[in-house]
Amino acid sequence: MNTAKRAKCGMRILTGVCLFALLLSLISLIVTKFVYDSQFPRYDRHDETVMAGLRYADLAEAYPRQLFTFPSAANQLQGYLYGQGQDRGLVVVAHGIGGGADSYLPQITWFVDQGWRVLAFDATGSFDSEGRTTRGFPQVLLDLDALLTYISAQEDLSGLPLLLFGHSWGGYAVANILHFGHDVQGVVSVAGANSAHGMILEQGHNLMGPFIYMQAPYLWLYQRIMFGTAASLSADDAIRNTEVPVLLIHGTQDEMVQYTGSSIVAAVRQDPPAHVRLLIRDLPGRNGHNNLFRSTEALAYIEQVNQEYRELYEQYEQNIPYAVRQAFYATVDRARAQDLDETIMAEIHAFYLDCLNRH
Repeated sequence: MNTAKRAKCGMRILTGVCLFALLLSLISLIVTKFVYDSQFPRYDRHDETVMAGLRYADLAEAYPRQLFTFPSAANQLQGYLYGQGQDRGLVVVAHGIGGGADSYLPQITWFVDQGWRVLAFDATGSFDSEGRTTRGFPQVLLDLDALLTYISAQEDLSGLPLLLFGHSWGGYAVANILHFGHDVQGVVSVAGANSAHGMILEQGHNLMGPFIYMQAPYLWLYQRIMFGTAASLSADDAIRNTEVPVLLIHGTQDEMVQYTGSSIVAAVRQDPPAHVRLLIRDLPGRNGHNNLFRSTEALAYIEQVNQEYRELYEQYEQNIPYAVRQAFYATVDRARAQDLDETIMAEIHAFYLDCLNRH
């Protein structure tokens, strides 16, 4: 074969390899989009008649709230303002994925009882906010940025010291929002992930094993296409590049945001800045992802309720009729089941007061 033919043959092979690689990358990106989008559906309000959470209808008289909406990209999001007239400061609550503002009624009402004005919201695709889906992990960060921008334009809110509280998805958001330059006096991030990419890889590993790392470049690219630079932000960088006081709370047995993995705590605890405080929960039964705030009494009562429910489950051979479930939950003392650990809440309250004293 002469040189020209060899070169032509080589070029065909190279072209074939490039086309194959391009096709493989396109397939991988399509698979990534399908899998990623499936993890971020819309979350409508839960059926409160078959769960033990607090219901706002039971609290409305004691805790009146003002409803408002604000824009986040193409969607109108639902906000809730409590403690109107209280001027100690404004605590903004960011919820976890799969829930909404009302999922944090125990914490919201506790803050109101301490004299704070409290503002909570439903993120895109959650509860009473617009949005066909929750879109992706960075979406809550963009929603929080939109909310804080809205607050800065409200005469009755913009003059109050601004304090942030977030759990899980919201914990990621309230720490990463420090990249955006809002006038924040203090941040409490509970069970928060350090970055969207790290969290997605950790959850992907739980679903797909080591195969997820082959998809990592496509996950990074897809999130970047969806959310721009917000997809690449990390709480560690945000915290270290500001002097805003931050309280990080995390459980050592967190099953959702791993304490030694994707958590903010894992990123900062070896060399925490002076303005960062760590509150590590290692008490059995209160060191996971969703049980951090429950009192000893609440944990004992929940175990009692769970045992009664298991007996009902066996009685109906794993298929409890809806009406029976409603009757069961009608007997549950919701306030008792959601009773908060006063120690951890007092720590948060004291931290917020310290933040105000710095100014």
